[in-house]
Amino acid sequence: MGFSSVDTPAPLWRHPEFKRGAVDMAAITLGISAWGLVTGVAMVKSGLGVGLALLMSFVVFAGSSQLAALPLIASGAPLWVLWATAFCVNLRFVIFSAQWRMFFGHLPLAQRLRIGYFAADLNYVAFLKRWPDGKPAPEQLPYYWGGVCMNWTAWQVPSVLGILLADRVPTQWGLGFAGVLALLGLAYSLLKDRNAWVSAGVASCAAVAAYGLPLRLNILVAIAAAVAMGLLMERSFPQRKLVP
Repeated sequence: MGFSSVDTPAPLWRHPEFKRGAVDMAAITLGISAWGLVTGVAMVKSGLGVGLALLMSFVVFAGSSQLAALPLIASGAPLWVLWATAFCVNLRFVIFSAQWRMFFGHLPLAQRLRIGYFAADLNYVAFLKRWPDGKPAPEQLPYYWGGVCMNWTAWQVPSVLGILLADRVPTQWGLGFAGVLALLGLAYSLLKDRNAWVSAGVASCAAVAAYGLPLRLNILVAIAAAVAMGLLMERSFPQRKLVP
């Protein structure tokens, strides 16, 4: 008895766009890995146990909000301040999600939730460089997974190493400064137009001016100032779309 051959879809990781997505992210994994290592060490140095630090790394998976929350946890800040800070730091993902919806909004909810967990800033930037027109295409999903797999691994492996080896890392190594440099490098890659630069400058000035506030509330002040300036700039000086 013969069997009819049925074409089955190839795994995503065999698609050429999967490799391309991974290659596009590989160029910036050094900064991501440095940031992950610093965050892993910082979580333990701030007083979190190894178990809680590992849970935070895998569940939260948001380096900027993790670093923003750690000093608040160490200082015993109220829970509402902790939640408000993490919420404000991650507000940018609301904007990212609106963009991702144009490409993946037709997918089932469970698949969209998986996509949302792995989504990150630089994956968003690389993806929009690859498809700036906002039109969905079948090869976008393999490209996305190639990029986020590279990004997730580049973050989690150093982060776990930092958590497990935190007690053996001397403070004289200056990893905190290395983390600042990594954050600056990642932030610089996101500043693509005049409005973003002006908003970043206003946020920096607001953070310094409000540095004396307790419970690191200068972070919230800086975020609020940047959002307000960004909205004002978008309304007063709308950016022209660049033709690639």
